[in-house]
Formats: sequence, structure tokens, C-alpha cells
Amino acid sequence: MNSLIKQDLSTIIRERHSVRKYDASFKIPREEIEEILSEAILAPSSSNLQPWRFIVIDDQEVKKELRQIANNQEQVETSSAIIAVLGDKEMYHNIEKVYRSNYEAGFMNLETVEQIIQNSKNVYTQASEEIRKNIASFDTGLVSMQLMLIAKAKGYDTVTMGGFDKEKFMKKFNISDRYMPIVLIAIGKAAAPAYQTTRIPLKEIIEFI
Repeated sequence: MNSLIKQDLSTIIRERHSVRKYDASFKIPREEIEEILSEAILAPSSSNLQPWRFIVIDDQEVKKELRQIANNQEQVETSSAIIAVLGDKEMYHNIEKVYRSNYEAGFMNLETVEQIIQNSKNVYTQASEEIRKNIASFDTGLVSMQLMLIAKAKGYDTVTMGGFDKEKFMKKFNISDRYMPIVLIAIGKAAAPAYQTTRIPLKEIIEFI
């Protein structure tokens, strides 16, 4: 499974389903998880500030402990790994790093970079925490979806879990108040087919104006 399975995007989207039954004996190498994440973080974000962090939990004993924090969901323990996606409420700390890097890469001239840095600092530092939390939540949703599609393209299955005790999670993993846990993503090899699901017909939810 080292090479990307050649499928078109439409096929990957249609075949991706939430899987809750995993082969507990199957383990994804950490190198492959890093490959998946390195592509996932190409997702867009507000002002390209990338307000996400990841904790990859693949130790079996730690997963057992996490299962109790995550409402005893079986997939927490049987999947190859759990990828916790955290939102950065203080994404403005990334401004200098992001835009200096753009300059060093030759993507922007220095004058443009300096202007964007100043404007971004003004906007994000003056924004309320609630606004910044909303931005981080939205952007982590984008990176999470991209992560799941990339995993499916590589032959793996996933399921997102929002149902876990976030306070206990933060305490367990000693997470700074700067970050907020958004979702847990189980990743691994399915041991049983996912339940098929339907969607509300498009004609009921679309309007052209």
C-alpha cells in the first residue's frame, strides 16, 4: 500500500464511507500516516494560517485509555491509529512564519509580505476569541475531510468522532488552552463493510439565483 491507488476523485468520494469495524491486527506504518498528513495539510485555510495541529495515537495501551474518554467507541481501540485534530485559537502566531516562508520561497515580494503581515495581525489579534474559534473549527473541517479522502485513495478507511470528553482529552494529553480538540479520526483497515447511506436529494437543497 505504499503507492497511491490510482482512482479518480469522483470514485474516491463515492466509495468513502464511515467505517466503525476495523481489523485490530492491521497497523499502518507511521511513515504512511505522515505521508497522508503531509498531503492533508495542503488544504486551504483562512489567510493560509493553517490553524490545526495533530496528535497521532497508535500505542495500544493509550488507545484503550482514550476509548473511555471517547464514549467507549470500539473503533478507538481497534483502528490502526486515532488522529486527533486540534484547532488553534491563536492562529495569529503563525502569521510571520507563514508569510516569511512565502517570501523565502519566491512566491511574494517583500513589500507585499510586510503589508499582509501587518494587515493580518490587525485583523486576527483584534478578533474575538469566539470568531477565532469559528475560523479554526471551519478550517480544521477542511483539513479533516481532505485527510479522509487521501486515506481512502491510499486504501484505508476512516471515521470521524466528535463524541468525546474534550476536557478529559485535554487533561490526558496535556494540551495548551491555545488549542481546542475538534474531532478524532480513526484510520485503519475495515473488518466489515460500512453501512450505506442516502443523501437528501440535491433538488431539495439547491437554489440557483
